[in-house]
Amino acid sequence: MLKDEDRIFTNLYGMEDRSIKGAMARGAWDGTAGYIKNGRDWIVEQVKASGLRGRGGAGFPTGLKWSFMPKESDGRPAYLVVNADESEPGTCKDREIMRHDPHTLVEGCLIAGFGMGANTGYIYIRGEFIREREALQRAIDEAYEAGFLGKNAAGSGWDFDLYLVHGAGAYICGEETALLESLEGRKGMPRMKPPFPAGVGLYGCPTTVNNVESIAVVPTILRRGAEWFSSMGRPNNAGTKLFGISGHVENPCVVEEEMSIPLRELLDRHCGGVRGGWKNLKAVIPGGSSVPLLPADICNDAIMDFDWLREQRSGLGTAAVIVMDQSTDVIKAIWRLSKFYKHESCGQCTPCREGTGWMMRVMDRLVTGEAEIEEIDMLLDVTKQVEGHTICALGDAAAWPIQGLVRHFRNEIEDRIKYKKSGRVSSIAAE
Repeated sequence: MLKDEDRIFTNLYGMEDRSIKGAMARGAWDGTAGYIKNGRDWIVEQVKASGLRGRGGAGFPTGLKWSFMPKESDGRPAYLVVNADESEPGTCKDREIMRHDPHTLVEGCLIAGFGMGANTGYIYIRGEFIREREALQRAIDEAYEAGFLGKNAAGSGWDFDLYLVHGAGAYICGEETALLESLEGRKGMPRMKPPFPAGVGLYGCPTTVNNVESIAVVPTILRRGAEWFSSMGRPNNAGTKLFGISGHVENPCVVEEEMSIPLRELLDRHCGGVRGGWKNLKAVIPGGSSVPLLPADICNDAIMDFDWLREQRSGLGTAAVIVMDQSTDVIKAIWRLSKFYKHESCGQCTPCREGTGWMMRVMDRLVTGEAEIEEIDMLLDVTKQVEGHTICALGDAAAWPIQGLVRHFRNEIEDRIKYKKSGRVSSIAAE
């Protein structure tokens, strides 16, 4: 369990003053210039040593990502881009940072920008986040007024400008290269990689795209030391993490906890447990809608970190924990997600453009039981044809929930089809 003194986001619930004055009273902007004067390499090495992995879903080591930026400029400017397009269903952690603790992000942008040699940063915020944009823009304005941004930012000798850009509410713009396309004023459609953004990113210049939480934790890591951060969680799964828990729990919430916390402890300690008790649990989606669900028997021993969940053929993703109790029609729940991915596919890649619609239409029939038993394997086959065959990960995100459903709840799908044909509920469905 995370101790109070180890919390990074000390105003997560908005109980304190979110202005620059309140943020500074809680430790923000303290000694920022000193960290910058330690040099780029020192900052990158500290972030590497901390074990911080990207908090946007992929879990790529943050310090390593920063080190891909060119050491010497070839005449092109470098850019930091913060991905605040929090559109993954079930996810609402970055939103709390931006509206209640925005200075953690603004300060993190300055330090990260210097660490990768960028004099300019862009925060791309989700279209639906209106109040969050206002809070964040106020924090940026306050930082400029205090001399923490702009020329000689925070007295560090480094010039850094930060801009807030409002998206239009497209899920695909959460993918880093589609986000760059949107920033440049074009339709949000993913780019082929390589070239990677560190070589050719925004406006054809070296760019690093990071999640809000990944950037916002950096100032505290530098203040308290890489060892402090890496001491929490299991090896290779270090630090604190924001978990957004929704669905069938007594008290849905966003909470900062230690990485590698057992799922059951997370739900019991912070959410009052599963609605109707732990025995009433049916399944949990552990990391936002694009990772496969886990059935109750696996949830008994579940550990909330990147590696354990990957071993179970799921993932930590954005750590948006969606809890489903026995009242859930799990087939219909996954159908709803497949409908979402069909709607949000940008249409650039044929497997995704055609496959998401195909998968949704088969799911339509599975929900009502009007499909044939053979169609379950046909559906699985289509998910394999989509997965790994698209420019970005939206194809995978559409395929994985369905694969998880078939893997763990095939009996339920078959029972529904049999019941529709015969009118009899089998012993499995009647339990």
